[in-house]
Amino acid sequence: DADGGAGDGGGAGPESYTLTVRDQKVRIAAPAAAGVFYGTRTLKQEVSGGRTAPEGVVKDRPAKPRRGFMLDIARKHFDVAWIEDRVRELGDLKYNQLGLHFSDDQAFRIASDSHPEIVSTDHLTKDQVRRIVKLAESRHITVVPEIDSPGHLGAVIRQHPSLQLRDARGIAQRGAVDISKPGAAEIVDDLLKEYAELFPGAYWHLGADEYRALTVKDPEASYPQLAAAARERYGADGRVQDLATGWLNDRADTVRPFEKKLKAWNDGFFRGGTEQAADDLEVAYWTGKEIGAREPAEYLRAGRSLVNYNDEYLYYVLGQPNTFRYPTGQRIYESWTPLVLRGTEPVSEKYDDQILGATFAVWCDLAGSQTQEQVARGIRMPLRAMAQKVWDPRKPALSWNDFVKLADTVP
Repeated sequence: DADGGAGDGGGAGPESYTLTVRDQKVRIAAPAAAGVFYGTRTLKQEVSGGRTAPEGVVKDRPAKPRRGFMLDIARKHFDVAWIEDRVRELGDLKYNQLGLHFSDDQAFRIASDSHPEIVSTDHLTKDQVRRIVKLAESRHITVVPEIDSPGHLGAVIRQHPSLQLRDARGIAQRGAVDISKPGAAEIVDDLLKEYAELFPGAYWHLGADEYRALTVKDPEASYPQLAAAARERYGADGRVQDLATGWLNDRADTVRPFEKKLKAWNDGFFRGGTEQAADDLEVAYWTGKEIGAREPAEYLRAGRSLVNYNDEYLYYVLGQPNTFRYPTGQRIYESWTPLVLRGTEPVSEKYDDQILGATFAVWCDLAGSQTQEQVARGIRMPLRAMAQKVWDPRKPALSWNDFVKLADTVP
């Protein structure tokens, strides 16, 4: 029996619920359907393996409203059945977001009507995407698309080479479009508008990381065409970072009429210029290593809301290139919390309300280094550990070994 009456769940918020087992009857009450669903997940875990649910009352609610998993389907093609299996797994773990990074230098992985020329051979059809979205909705999971720009657009540039960013010596900068060219904005806006209809959820990721024009010491000297465009748009003091910030704000303006909540990678929030990123943009905080990336507290002091993508704990990078290592569930479980945004040190607890949650991300830099099945096995315990830490803010009562045993006995 489920009752949607407000105030009858496990606390404030639509994801709270109360699970009552009494006289061989089960009642799940919640202020919204999401809470009822999470109550059924708890009941499913209780009775798995032929066990019976003990009599009593459970009042429950998540510590954080954003509990996400992000999948890089651009660098590596994942088949629909695999993605749907992850959706079912995420639902049982009470995740509520699935991010799809489907455009990058290597490939563009979803069919397009506005620019079919950029779509890779191995891709998802729109009907397949709709199927994924529908399954996710049934699990109260929002699918969050990301078309990263103005970097990571190599798949677009291959078909539109005139948009390639080149430095003063004429050397092409991989994956970066020349944002002084109107055609770059036009094609990206075409895609943003097209996919805003395909993804009906309330969230959109604008990317904005690792734009190569801003990874050099003197962008104005290295990219005079960008410097000239910045001065033309922003006056004599306009700089290349202003032009990049203007690009981000323009893309936000393109998506905003579709009533999406917008986010961008933290190293796309540039400082030192005259332009500021729009106030309503959330920060997807993944790194402090990139040029332009700042300490988390600087974004928090400015009043920004953050989602934790800490690359030292929550980045599963195929092939472990550079400084990455495969994250382990034990490390997440024992030493990470949502306050640990960069490295291993937490920010002050006074910022806790601004940290909306966390996302575990699979990045396929060396796509052939693991099969789909190996990825699924590799992320199994990290997903469970993060789920525990974003749902329950208390220090875990179980040891890691006991948590693993529990994970092996419940769905």
